[in-house]
Amino acid sequence: MTIQEIIKQPEGRRLEFKEQLSSKADISKTIIAFANDAGGVLYVGIKDNPRIVVGVSEETLLETEELISNIIFDNCYPIIHPDISVINLDGKLILKVEVFRGNNMPYYLKAKGKNNGTYIRVGSSNRLANEEIITELERLKRNISFDSEPILDLNYEQLSLTKLEQTFINETGEKLNFAILKKLRLISEYQSLFKATNALVLLSDGKEKGDLFPYAKVECARFKGTSSDIFIDQKTFDGNLIEQAEMAYEFVMRHINKSAIVEGIYTKRKWEYPVKAIREAIRNAIVHRDYSLSGKDIKIAIYDDMVEITSPGKLLPSIDFNKLYGRQSDVRNKTIAPVFKHLGIIDQWGNGLKLIGDELAKFKHIKLEWNESGMQFQLQFIDTLFDKENTMVFQVAEKDTVEEIKKSSEKSSEKSSEKSSEKSSEKNINKIFQLIKDQPEISARDIALLIGISQRAVEKNISKLRKKGILNRVGPAKGGYWEIVNNNNKE
Repeated sequence: MTIQEIIKQPEGRRLEFKEQLSSKADISKTIIAFANDAGGVLYVGIKDNPRIVVGVSEETLLETEELISNIIFDNCYPIIHPDISVINLDGKLILKVEVFRGNNMPYYLKAKGKNNGTYIRVGSSNRLANEEIITELERLKRNISFDSEPILDLNYEQLSLTKLEQTFINETGEKLNFAILKKLRLISEYQSLFKATNALVLLSDGKEKGDLFPYAKVECARFKGTSSDIFIDQKTFDGNLIEQAEMAYEFVMRHINKSAIVEGIYTKRKWEYPVKAIREAIRNAIVHRDYSLSGKDIKIAIYDDMVEITSPGKLLPSIDFNKLYGRQSDVRNKTIAPVFKHLGIIDQWGNGLKLIGDELAKFKHIKLEWNESGMQFQLQFIDTLFDKENTMVFQVAEKDTVEEIKKSSEKSSEKSSEKSSEKSSEKNINKIFQLIKDQPEISARDIALLIGISQRAVEKNISKLRKKGILNRVGPAKGGYWEIVNNNNKE
């Protein structure tokens, strides 16, 4: 990127402009924040608002450069070594101060000390780091992750791992025994005893998870219209992390539409959003969120014009969502991510963003926007074809009215469900058959998520189709595919 292009960019996580040197503390905070985060560049001689190149006079250039070096050396600790260079733009001189991500974090103001002088970059501003963030920076220095740390007063045998054990058997055929727990680093040895790591607690399904990580949950909501004033449905998923990924995706699938497109004599159905990309984004939010930040949960909001996923923790420094096809790879949770990969829930490293990019390419009307707001990362899948003017907005004057409608709807739903259970079963079989016909390699889990029933129910219905001689399995459970033997009565 040329200097002319850079000047047009807004200030942000890796970029700051200064017309001239201000206070020593001000520039020191910026340098420290860059070093503690993803690195960054400070340009001196460029006015920010409005953006004008004023330059640094040639007479004071060397003096200014030396002053910057002295400020950094005298005020920042541990030592930071920036790369300072001069750019000549149309006869005006600009000082470029490039700071690289440090490997000796946390960096802080000498005069304030570590606890009161550590700064991080949040958007285009420098923020004083709290105790949680300082501890995380120290972990980064030691190249360890929060999820891999053991809980010293919790032996792993105390945890309920029933659901995790079942998932391992279903997905890998392996029994979750001591050897597997140790291999995946879900347990850690301390004074000859094996302790549960934070990751194992997060993957467990007992009381301990709720007690230790009450904020490790996914809040989902479907709102009426394009604002969060009125919600249609709301769910909290606070089970183990694998459950959260499945249930959150299922919630989204229940609340987005499928359109019918006529091509020749055939009618094809297509989701209004790239569901594979959304599923990948949900899994990424759960696998890569910052679990060391207390009091923060994942939020998934569905509006008439958008699906929004918000995850605690800033985007990892090496990841750039502007480069979806770059096969970028970085892992915040060094224990949780390998477990998800081992179970086949996430693909090999670096493919996630490419998958999102590939899916978005098929949905020209969906725009992907991302931003960092405070200590969280947000993705928005925006429907650019949504017509707000021609959409009816539902308004309710009294909250009690909403509750009455809800209760009435629930009673009506219970009665109708009893009468239509047989019809519903037949519909599900037809849906399953059609999905297998369109995607022979589809898994029972994905079918369950797509049509909104349990995986066990899908497997029962598939068994019925096999007994009728309609379906045949070719190859192993993993890597095989379904073959339609006789579909005369399904055409």
